Amino acid sequence: MNTVLWCIYAAVTLAGIILYSLREFHMLQLNGYKTPEHSWWMKKNYRRYICPAALLILQFPTLIFSDKIGVIILTVMNALFILVYKPGKKFKKPLKITARVKRMMATFFIIVAVLYVIAFLIGRKTAVSDTAIPPVWFGSIWSFVPVGTALYLTPILAPLANIINKPVEKSVQNWYINDAKRILRESPSLHKVGITGSYGKTSMKFYLDELLNSQYNTLKTPESFNTPMGVTITIRNSLKPTHEYFICEMGARRVHEIKELCGIAEPHDGIITSVGPQHLETFGSIENVLNTKFELADCVKAKGGKLYLNGDNELIRKKAPEYPSAVLYGLQEGNHYRATDISVSDRGTEFTVNAPDGETKRFSMKLLGEHNVQNVLGAIAYAHGTGIPLDKLTLPVKRIAAVPHRLQLLDKGSGVTFIDDAYNSNPNGCRAALSVLGLFDACRILVTPGMVELGAKQEELNFEFGQEAAKACDYIVLVGKNQTVPIFNGIKDAGFDMNKVFVADSLNEALSKVYSYQTDKKKIVLLENDLPDNY
Repeated sequence: MNTVLWCIYAAVTLAGIILYSLREFHMLQLNGYKTPEHSWWMKKNYRRYICPAALLILQFPTLIFSDKIGVIILTVMNALFILVYKPGKKFKKPLKITARVKRMMATFFIIVAVLYVIAFLIGRKTAVSDTAIPPVWFGSIWSFVPVGTALYLTPILAPLANIINKPVEKSVQNWYINDAKRILRESPSLHKVGITGSYGKTSMKFYLDELLNSQYNTLKTPESFNTPMGVTITIRNSLKPTHEYFICEMGARRVHEIKELCGIAEPHDGIITSVGPQHLETFGSIENVLNTKFELADCVKAKGGKLYLNGDNELIRKKAPEYPSAVLYGLQEGNHYRATDISVSDRGTEFTVNAPDGETKRFSMKLLGEHNVQNVLGAIAYAHGTGIPLDKLTLPVKRIAAVPHRLQLLDKGSGVTFIDDAYNSNPNGCRAALSVLGLFDACRILVTPGMVELGAKQEELNFEFGQEAAKACDYIVLVGKNQTVPIFNGIKDAGFDMNKVFVADSLNEALSKVYSYQTDKKKIVLLENDLPDNY
C-alpha cells in the first residue's frame, strides 16, 4: 500500500476527528460535564448520530475492494463527512476552552493516538515488505479501520475521556472549593445569604443586591453563577475584606445539589422564591424538587439564621410549618410581609407593603407585571429585616432595573418593542410573561421554542402554554418544528386563527417573520425562552 495514500487518509480522518470532537466537547460542556445527563441527551437526540453510525458500518464493505480503491473510498467518505459536519452554525453559547476542556481533549487524543498505533501495528504486520524501496508501511486496508473507528465513535470517545478524567477533575474542584472555604473562614464578619427556587432566584438576587447595596457593601454571584464552581470562582476572584454581605444564588438540577452548595457557602440566612415543575427529568419528581430546595432551609435552621419563604407558592406554604421561625412574604393573606393595592400598567407597577409590625409604605417600580411584586417584596422583606427602614427602601426599589433576558423591555425602533424573556423556561414564568404582554395596547406577537426539561409533563404543559398564548396574542411564531408540536396543538385547540401561526426553523427566521407582519399598531414581541445549543 502506498504510504502517501495512507498519510492522506490519516490526515483527512484526523481533521474530521478534531472538528467532530469539538462539537461533542461543546455538548458535554453545555450538559455540565455530567455523563448521565449527557447520555440522556444523546438518547433524546439520537438522530444526530444516525449518520456517523451508518458510516461506521459502511467502512467494512470497502474491505471487498482492492486496498488502493478501498482506501480511496474511505478517504472520500471521511471528506464528505467533514463537509457535512464542518462548523457553520453560530452558537449562542460557544465552547469555552477552559483548563478542564484542555485536559479532556488531551485524554481524548491519547485514546485516538492509541487507535492510530493499533492501525500502524496492523499495517506493519500485514505489510508486503518492510525492506522495499520506498518502504511499504501498510499492506492491508484492515489497517485503516481503527482510524475510521476513531472518527465515527467520537460521540462515545469524548464522554469516555470525561469519565477517565473524573478523578482528576474531582481533585481539582476540591482544591478550589477548599480554598474558597478558607477565604470565607477568614471573613468572619461577612454575612451570607443563600437564594434558591425553581424560578425567580436570579431576579431576587439582583433586586436584593440593589436594596442592600443602599446601606451595605455587597457581593453577589454574577449572572447565573449558581453551581459549585460558579460560587467558588466568585468567592476566590471577587470577595474583598470590605464586603459585608455575600448574596449567593443556588441552582440545582438534582437531589442534594443545594446541600452541596450550602456546604461551600454556609449561608447564615436563606430565601426560597418558588418550587415548581422545573428540571423534572433530572429530579424525577416534584417532591424531590421541594426537598432539594428546602435543603437551604435546613442549613439555615441548623445555624439559627433567618429564613424567608414565598408564602404564595402552594408547595412552599405546605412545607413552611416545619420552620416555625420562617418569614413569609407574598400577595395573599396570612403572609408576614404582604403586598396590596397593586396597580400594573405598561409603564411599571405600584404596590403597598404591609410589614409585620403594622408599618405600611407605598412603592413604585419600573418592572412590569404583578408577579415581579413577589420577588421585589421578598427583597424588601429581607432588607427590612437587616434594619433598613421601609421609607429608606423606596428609592432603591425605584432604581431596580429588569434583569437581562427576564422580561426586559427593549425598544428597537421601527415600530417594534421586544419583551426579552429569553432566560425563562417554566410554566409560571410563561403565564406571567403572557400577562405582561396583555398589558400593551399593541399588536402582540409571541416568539417561543417552548419549555424543556419538564419530564413526563413536558407535552401537557406546553399544550397548556399554547392554549394560554392563543388568548393573549395576535400572532404566534414557534421556533423548531419538532419541539413545538404540543404548543401548536394547544393553540389549535383554543380555536386560534392558524393563519396567524408560523413555525420557524431558527430564531433568525422567526424574527424575519415578525418584521414582515403588516399592522397599523406598534408591535410588541415577547421572546419567551431561548433554548440552549444542546436543544
